[in-house]
Amino acid sequence: MTVSANYQYEAVKVQIHPGGVAHVELNRPKSLNAFNYSLIRDILQCFTDISNDGAIRAVVLSAAGRMFTAGLDLIEGPFKTKVPDDVDVARQAYTRRSLLQWFQSSISSLEECSKPVIIAMHNAVIGAGVDLAASADIRYGTKDSYYCVKEVDVGLAADVGTLQRLPKVIGNTSLVRELCLTSRNMHADEALQSGFITKVFDTKEQMIESALKLAHTIASKSPVAVVGTKHLLNYSRDHGVKAGLQYTAIWNGAMLDTEDIPKSVQAFLAKKPATYSNL
Repeated sequence: MTVSANYQYEAVKVQIHPGGVAHVELNRPKSLNAFNYSLIRDILQCFTDISNDGAIRAVVLSAAGRMFTAGLDLIEGPFKTKVPDDVDVARQAYTRRSLLQWFQSSISSLEECSKPVIIAMHNAVIGAGVDLAASADIRYGTKDSYYCVKEVDVGLAADVGTLQRLPKVIGNTSLVRELCLTSRNMHADEALQSGFITKVFDTKEQMIESALKLAHTIASKSPVAVVGTKHLLNYSRDHGVKAGLQYTAIWNGAMLDTEDIPKSVQAFLAKKPATYSNL
């Protein structure tokens, strides 16, 4: 694996593995990976860069230090732009709206990244960490991991994705409302049972190893098929069955002439792995 010159950030570390797998790491361990301006900016830029990189086919996201994230950085704060006090309420609200939308776009960059994102979480996953997890495609956790929608305890409704995505991730609105209205911790066993995470590991090292193995498996598949599958799953989640089928027909109608189909058939008949071109 290598640290690419194309992926240099202040608060995020990226390693590129052979086969088109990127390992992204939240890298503010001394601040418990709390979300400040730099981390929000770097997550957005990193996943935008990965989405546009045809050589990357799958992503693992983890975090350095003793916990995944403590949530919002309440000391440093997430915004460099300050809302002026000498303008009226409407203009103050408009400025805050712009800042919040920027924060939302950073969290959503995992979902909007064309490549599948596997998030591997250990210990505390608080506040914005849950927002980030809900935006990923596949979620793993360690046995000591716990998840907390913390915003209600700081006098605010969660505003960067949890309230929109968590009901669709878990599919149990009663549990979602309990978690969001009480800010209680959901521990790994309950997170697994509810479907929020799909696997629990004894150690962080075992989890990352397994996440990278899964990423390599995904990266070995046709990138046309993988990117299309993620895109169509996201579209169908947000639309009805009929609309999803109609859109899939249009999408796949444009993809049927791909070279990846005959390559896949030939590989299957020869009982050998196929080699696919980058996107």
